Amino acid sequence: MSSATLFSRLSVMMLLQYAVLGAWFATVGLVLSSYGLASIIGFTFSLGALGAIASPLLLGAIADRFFPSQRVLGALHIVGGALLLCLPGIVAAGNGTVFLGVVFVYMLLFQPTVALSNTIAFTHLGARRRIFPWLRVFGTVGWIVVGLVVGQLGWSAETTIFLVAAVCSLALGVYSFTLPSTPPPLRGTRFSWGDVVAAKAFGLLRQRNVLVFMICAILTCIPIAMYNAYASTYLSVVGVDNVASVLVVGQASELVFIVLLPFLLSWLSMKWVLVIGMVTWALRFGLFMTAADGSLAPVIIAVALHGICNDFFLIVGFMYMDKVAPDAIKAQAQSFFVFVSQGVGTFVGSLAAGEVFNAIVVDPAAPGQWVALWTVPVVIAIVSGALFSVMFRSRDEREPRDAARTVG
Repeated sequence: MSSATLFSRLSVMMLLQYAVLGAWFATVGLVLSSYGLASIIGFTFSLGALGAIASPLLLGAIADRFFPSQRVLGALHIVGGALLLCLPGIVAAGNGTVFLGVVFVYMLLFQPTVALSNTIAFTHLGARRRIFPWLRVFGTVGWIVVGLVVGQLGWSAETTIFLVAAVCSLALGVYSFTLPSTPPPLRGTRFSWGDVVAAKAFGLLRQRNVLVFMICAILTCIPIAMYNAYASTYLSVVGVDNVASVLVVGQASELVFIVLLPFLLSWLSMKWVLVIGMVTWALRFGLFMTAADGSLAPVIIAVALHGICNDFFLIVGFMYMDKVAPDAIKAQAQSFFVFVSQGVGTFVGSLAAGEVFNAIVVDPAAPGQWVALWTVPVVIAIVSGALFSVMFRSRDEREPRDAARTVG
């Protein structure tokens, strides 16, 4: 298979992978608010995080040892798509308990797919894995396209978003079975209980830099969780119309920074790119705070910082884990990062966000009451960036400058 054909096939995988999440994740808080279920927004995102805690490590160990990764990816998306089809009726009925239960089961299935799609990509890119950001950019394209569809058709606050996500999930499930085979690297070796909890991936914590990175990842994912849970609702409160389409501004900025990322990594080490990604979250929420008086410009700028906040932290984080993990446990290492960041960090952040929101934002329609909410992630982002910059030992992890110019 030629490099161009391989890249195009993997890019379709990435596009659909993030279209699934982009269809509903950005405005689910607004949907729940519209249907009188605002009190469970924080729980909704915390359950998603529990899914990231419970399943990626086990699925990573299974993919490393028993089944080709593309088949596991396909099966998970097909079953997940079927669950998404159930959500509109549940929300319309106002049954928050059942909604939370279905979302939890769905996220148990979805969360491992993030690591699995990365594993498939890194495996087939091989020595060209430095161009992973250019492949991942198609995930952002998928998120943008589906966000524009949802926004322009007026579905930002409607349960239709779950149907759109279901279609994307089922399409990816079928498509995954056509992807190049990604065989398990540990096939034929004896399975142990340590594999169930990905003990070898946890062993990476013996490396000082990995330990520091994971601690700071948990801290950084608290602001991320608060943004995911309440940004769409806040934008509506301060007067933003067509919320889903406005949030696409953030994805557009992500397109720009993903393309630039390989060039940036040829000039800066991964450490300092990660630091920039962490501390920019503080700036983002600071801008949110200044928008409480009704000024929309700070909100738009804050949304547009998504490219730095997301790409410089999450994408470089996945690249870092691929760099430090031995070949035999690369799938587990990707799952481990999902477990720590989107699992533990997001769970803590979602619960904290829900508690702060319910205690402070008595009247969600009053912008001034949101200022205290945004103060929390500002402080955490500053602490995380400072801790990482001091404790992470500097290494020259820059790619050669000509690497960014080579695509295949």
